[in-house]
Amino acid sequence: MSVSLVVIRLELAEHSPVPAGFGFSAAAGEMSDEEIKEKTLASAVACLEGKSPGEKAAIIHQHLGRREMTDVIIETMKSNPDELKAAVEERKSSEASPSAQKSKESVNTPDSPSKQLPDQISFFSGNPSVEIVHGIMHLYKTNKMTSLKEDVRRSAMLCILTVPATMTSHDLMKFVAPFNEVIEQMKIIRDSTPNQYMVLIKFSAQADADSFYMACNGRQFNSIEDDVCQLVYVERAEVLKSEDGASLPVMDLTELPKCTVCLERMDESVNGILTTLCNHSFHSQCLQRWDDTTCPVCRYCQTPEPVEENKCFECGVQENLWICLICGHIGCGRYVSRHAYKHFEETQHTYAMQLTNHRVWDYAGDNYVHRLVASKTDGKIVQYECEGDTCQEEKIDALQLEINNMKTKFKETIEKCDNLEHRLNDLLKEKQSMERKCTQLNTKVAKLTTELKEEQEMNKCLRANQVLLQNKLKEEERVLKETCDKKDLQITEIQEQLRDVMFYLEAQQKINHLPAETRQEIQEGQINIAMASASSSASSGGSGKLPSRKSRSKRGK
Repeated sequence: MSVSLVVIRLELAEHSPVPAGFGFSAAAGEMSDEEIKEKTLASAVACLEGKSPGEKAAIIHQHLGRREMTDVIIETMKSNPDELKAAVEERKSSEASPSAQKSKESVNTPDSPSKQLPDQISFFSGNPSVEIVHGIMHLYKTNKMTSLKEDVRRSAMLCILTVPATMTSHDLMKFVAPFNEVIEQMKIIRDSTPNQYMVLIKFSAQADADSFYMACNGRQFNSIEDDVCQLVYVERAEVLKSEDGASLPVMDLTELPKCTVCLERMDESVNGILTTLCNHSFHSQCLQRWDDTTCPVCRYCQTPEPVEENKCFECGVQENLWICLICGHIGCGRYVSRHAYKHFEETQHTYAMQLTNHRVWDYAGDNYVHRLVASKTDGKIVQYECEGDTCQEEKIDALQLEINNMKTKFKETIEKCDNLEHRLNDLLKEKQSMERKCTQLNTKVAKLTTELKEEQEMNKCLRANQVLLQNKLKEEERVLKETCDKKDLQITEIQEQLRDVMFYLEAQQKINHLPAETRQEIQEGQINIAMASASSSASSGGSGKLPSRKSRSKRGK
């Protein structure tokens, strides 16, 4: 047996209190609460991001449609008596008035036995675990199916979708009594849906939930009435505020009508979680037990023929009308102005019902999913059977829809081909341009490569010439140094010769001023200098002989 998991979301009004302990997730161990909430509201945040408060309110109102927020009563029953007692005490303390608390304090110091009695006695009637919030219940189905024979993670929480209002809480506790030891808590949820309520049961483990599912799913609540227990696995139960986008579509989830009448019109293949409300072939007997058959969603379409006030909300036409089973929006079909389909595109509300024959259409699957329709003779809800012209008409409609879809797809394919052809032409032009640029660049690269080789050869030659010139320079410097050394030596010798010449000239000049005899003596090579006086001896430095010219010339040489 294959089952699908559901997600139950409680959308609260702005000032409504938040019920305690309502949240649940089968993947709590894998993801934190913040991560789960962020993933859940990802599409809503993306839709509302950057919008003004007025635009946000308009989007939320569009997705709510004709649904209105009502009081939702949540009654919690826990298996642990201590926890239940603590809840009772907490509820009593919160409900107690300040005057009662004040009187209780005054009792602590009584003056007499008569004064020990308080002025006021606080009391609480009914179940102290009952909470009343204001909002809307949403029911979603997941897109994954699992088999009960598979050893995979499903959930430890089950939901009884419809429990008749004739069953009291005591009767319900009797029904689940064999599993009391493995039930952690049970929440009874009552909203505006008439004559029924929903129950969430959390078990200690998934194995216990599987046992309860196998034992009680499809079982009658009692032997008197024909109502049966319809169970579904709950993947997640969450509470969100309306202003956060709780009514907006959720990724990977499909919202289902919460009304049992609307759900019973659909085929089992829609969700894999619901069969029939009872085991009858004709469901009119079951639906006769409803005191109020005006569902909040489809109350405008319970008659087999359209009434005067039914018209498209957008264009006002009164033919080929479809009503959204999620929010009650009425729009014209795709052969008129497609407002019903546009509503699906904007809100992702998948299921709509045709007002004339109550056939249900699935926009996601693009096919009919109804199982029950209204009889044209008496208006009763009966099992749908395809017969004669009706079946032929449905086949023609389906064929026409398929042809229209094929035409649309063919047109889209032609447009895509044209776009691709234009794109291909652009790419070819771009390719030719790039090839020309590439050719030009290759020419430049070849030229630059040739120039680079020439420059490298020239650089090599210059480096060789540089080495030769450096060697030659060193040789020239060495020769220059030797030449300079020789020149300095020659200059030194010439200076000495010049000094000798100057000395000779001075001596010659002095000799010329001497008397002839003295000159003669000097020329002969010897001279006697008398010690005439002290001054002359001092000036001459003593007596001696002057060297001859020949000796001086030898010294000069």
